[in-house]
Amino acid sequence: MKNKIFRGTPASPSIAIGKSFVYSPKQMVLSSMVEKKDITEELALFEKARNMALKQLRNLKVELKKASDPVSARLIDVQMLFLQDPLFLNSVEKRIRTGKESAEEAIVSFSESLEKDFKDIPNSYIAERYLDVKDIVERLLKNLKEEEPDGELGSHGDIVIAESFTASSVLQMSKAGVGGLIAEKGGRTSHFAILAEALNISAVVGANGVTEEVESGDEVIVDGISGVIVINPDEDTKRRFERKKEETNAIQKKFLEQKDLPATTIDGYSVDISANIELPIELPFIKKFGAKGVGLLRTEFLFLTSEDVPDEKEQYDFYLKVAESAYPDYVIMRTLDLGGDKVFKTKVQEENPFLGWRGVRFTLANEKIFEDQLRAMLKASAKGNVRILIPMVSQLEEIMRVKDMVEDIKIKLKKEDVAYDENIEIGAMVEIPSVPLMADFFSEVVDFFSIGTNDLTQYTLAVDRGNKNISSLFDQLDPSVIALMEMTVRKAHHKHKWVGICGDVAADVVAIPILIGMEMDELSLPPSFIPQIKNIIRGLSLKECKDLLEKAEKKRSASEVREFLKGEMLNRFPSLKNILVEVEND
Repeated sequence: MKNKIFRGTPASPSIAIGKSFVYSPKQMVLSSMVEKKDITEELALFEKARNMALKQLRNLKVELKKASDPVSARLIDVQMLFLQDPLFLNSVEKRIRTGKESAEEAIVSFSESLEKDFKDIPNSYIAERYLDVKDIVERLLKNLKEEEPDGELGSHGDIVIAESFTASSVLQMSKAGVGGLIAEKGGRTSHFAILAEALNISAVVGANGVTEEVESGDEVIVDGISGVIVINPDEDTKRRFERKKEETNAIQKKFLEQKDLPATTIDGYSVDISANIELPIELPFIKKFGAKGVGLLRTEFLFLTSEDVPDEKEQYDFYLKVAESAYPDYVIMRTLDLGGDKVFKTKVQEENPFLGWRGVRFTLANEKIFEDQLRAMLKASAKGNVRILIPMVSQLEEIMRVKDMVEDIKIKLKKEDVAYDENIEIGAMVEIPSVPLMADFFSEVVDFFSIGTNDLTQYTLAVDRGNKNISSLFDQLDPSVIALMEMTVRKAHHKHKWVGICGDVAADVVAIPILIGMEMDELSLPPSFIPQIKNIIRGLSLKECKDLLEKAEKKRSASEVREFLKGEMLNRFPSLKNILVEVEND
C-alpha cells in the first residue's frame, strides 16, 4: 500500500527519507540457571562489570567530544554518575551480601524493583527515565556474560523503527550514519529524543502501531517537524518531501540566526518564550535556542532515582545549580508531582493513579517531604529569579494551605539567618477543569497560572493519549479545551495575574494565533522549537490573533479548529506549507 500515514510527536525537527530498518534489541533475561559463586566472587564480578561499563562509556564520551558533540557527552555523564551512585552500589551489594544473590540476579532484581517504581506514572516523561536505567542494566549484564553489544543497528541513511530506543543505541546508530528514528513509545523529553535532536537525526516519537505496519526495506519518510510518517511513498509524495527538506533547512537556519530577537507581534504585544527542562544538562539548549529562562523545571527525577526520599541539601544543590545557570532569567520550579507509592517505594498500587493520590494532594499529606522541598526552593531563590509552581491543584484550599506552609518556612529561615526571596511568587498548574471554572477565586490567592494542556485535555475529554484505541480523540485544540484556557486567562488578567502555558500546544504552530489572541503572557516549550515559534509570533498581530480566536471558538470540533487555523496560517506564512504539508493514504 502506497502512502500509508502515521502521525506521532515531532521530536527532532528535520526530515529524512530512506529504507526502513526495524530494530528489535535482544532482551537481556536472567539466566535460568545461575551458577552462584561465593559472596566475594560475586561482588568482584559486579565490580568488574561496572568498571568495564565505565570504561566503555568513557571511550564513547571521548568519541563524542572528538565529534564536537558536548550535549551527547553530558548525557553519557548521567549514566556514568549512576554507575558511581552509592545508592545504586549499596542496593546491588546488599542483595549479594544478604540475599545471597548472584551479581546477575542482584542487578536484575534491582532493575525490576526500579521498573515498578516507574510503572504507571501519569507523567509520561518520568516513566521514560526508566529507559536510561534499563540501558545501564543491559550494559552491565552483557559485560557479566561477556557478550558483544547488539549487532546491526541500521546502516547509513536508514530510518530505524522500534518500540523505543536507549541513549546508547542512538549513539551507536549515529556512528552508523542512520537518517531517522521512529519510536512507538516515548516523548520529546526522553533522553534518546534529546540525543536525536543534538545529533541532528530526524525523529518522531509516540507513533502508535507503526512497527506492526512496516517491514525492513520499506521506503519511509520521517518528518520530525510535523510528526508525519509516510510508509512506501509514491513519487509525487517523495518529491514534495524532498523539496520540503531543502526549503526547511534554509528556513530553520534563518530562524536560528534570529533566535535572540524578542517574541513581539507586529503591533507590539510581547510574550515570554521559555524552556521546559528536567536536568541541568539541558541548560545549554536554553541559550542555544534563545529561550527566556525556564518555564517548567520538573523535579520528580530526584525522587525516582533515590533509594530514600532526597533530603533538603540534595534538592537545594540541584535547584541552586539551575537557578544560577538561568540567572538573571527566571526559573519556574514545579513541586513534586508523584503518588505516594512512587515516593515511598511501596508495593501498593492505586487503581487509577491519574485520579489518585499525587501532586499537591500527596505533598500536603506528607508535610516533612513537602517542607524539605519548599525550604530547598526558597533557599535557592536568594537571587530573586525562582518561582514555585504547585501541580494537580483542584481546590482553593490546597493553594491556601501551601501558602501558609511557605510563610511558616520563611519565618524559620529568617530566624536561621538564611537568605531567600521574600517576594517569591507561587503559582498553580491548570490541569483540572475545576481551576479554570474557579479561576476568579484562585486569582485572589495565586501569583500566576501555568496551563498544563496535556493533562487539561486528558481530564476534560477523559482520553488517555497513550491508549492507541482512543488516542485519536486527544487534541489540545478541542473547543472545550480552548474555552477553558481562554476562561483562565480572562479571569486571571481581570485580577492582574499572569498566565503561561507549559504543555505541548505551546510548540504547535497552528495553535500560536489563538494563544496570542488569548493574550498569554508566556509560552514554555521544548528548546529546539523556540526559534520557529518566535519567528511566527513576530509575523502576527494581536488584533488578527483575537479575530482568529473568536472564529475558532465557534467551531464544533478539534478537526474543524485545526483545518481553519491551518488555512489561515498558510495564507499568512506561505513557507509553512513545508511544515503543514499533508499527504493522504492511497
